[in-house]
Amino acid sequence: MSQPPDLAPKAGVSIWWFAFGYFACYAPYSALTKAITGGLTTGMRSPLTGFELLPCTVLVSTIGMYIFLSAMRWWRHASHFEFLGRSLPRPGLWTFLSGVCTAGIIGTTTLAYTFEGVSIVFVMLLMRGGVVLIAPVVDRLSGRRVRWFSAIGSVLSLAALVVAFSEQGGYDISVLCAVDVGIYLLSYFIRFRFMSRLAKSDDASLNQRYFVEEQMVASPFLLVVLLLAAFLGHGGFFDELHAGFTSFWSRGVVLQAVLIGALSQGTGIFGSLILLDARENTFCVPVNRSSSILAGVVASFTLALIFDISSPSAHQLVGASLIIAAILVLSIAPALERRSQRQAAAAVSDCG
Repeated sequence: MSQPPDLAPKAGVSIWWFAFGYFACYAPYSALTKAITGGLTTGMRSPLTGFELLPCTVLVSTIGMYIFLSAMRWWRHASHFEFLGRSLPRPGLWTFLSGVCTAGIIGTTTLAYTFEGVSIVFVMLLMRGGVVLIAPVVDRLSGRRVRWFSAIGSVLSLAALVVAFSEQGGYDISVLCAVDVGIYLLSYFIRFRFMSRLAKSDDASLNQRYFVEEQMVASPFLLVVLLLAAFLGHGGFFDELHAGFTSFWSRGVVLQAVLIGALSQGTGIFGSLILLDARENTFCVPVNRSSSILAGVVASFTLALIFDISSPSAHQLVGASLIIAAILVLSIAPALERRSQRQAAAAVSDCG
């Protein structure tokens, strides 16, 4: 019987395949989400809110994750316990908490775009730029060496965000929005710390266990929270969540929402595999963020062509150019470094 593929990346190769998968899922995912919530698709009486869309997409993501883990036969990598004579997978305490943080990231990302009077672009800058800044801090706390090309890639990624969003001005941020962004960044910080201590290793079994145990918690935990909020809460976004579980199914966009949920799960799979790479967070996070930003540019141009809406601005295109520069640094520099090391080793061998 053939063995399932390892999650451990092959140096200098696998992380870029994961980045491509992340990009390939994120571009249509973001385009479809924008089209539905912006009322661009046909057959809709009114645009959906993010809270109305969230229950269906999280449900599909939950189902998709369990199908994925079963199809790949990766359940065996998780910790197990005995129940009624059967061995069942379970998360450990720390991977459970990491899964809760991942659920928090998903929820706060959606919530960030619902605050009135706060620019969505500004919130994106805070979130994505904040994660890029967190990466080297976690590396320092974890005792990981930050190599020069990782630092340059991180700076270029952050500069791309600043340039792309610098055309917006006059930002006011509410207390609730600040709390939301703070929870998002704290969730990422805790998740990175858990990953750095328990995984991100050359030992494939550690990465495999972490991936499975974290992913089996994140979407199901968020789905339970949404169910409780939808049927126990009243008013405001609670009513929108309730509609997402009830009247949403007659809105005529179920198939699109199912596709969004499946693509969302794809971004979760590939995004996690990028972050679990054994190299430092300062290397992996820019790779992850760069893939999503490039996907966003592609999605924006696609929507502009199909629905005749505004194309990405000059600022955003300059930002994309900086992202391409970051990718070149992160891909070419390690290859040159490995080549130099091989040449040095060969020279030593010849002298011997």
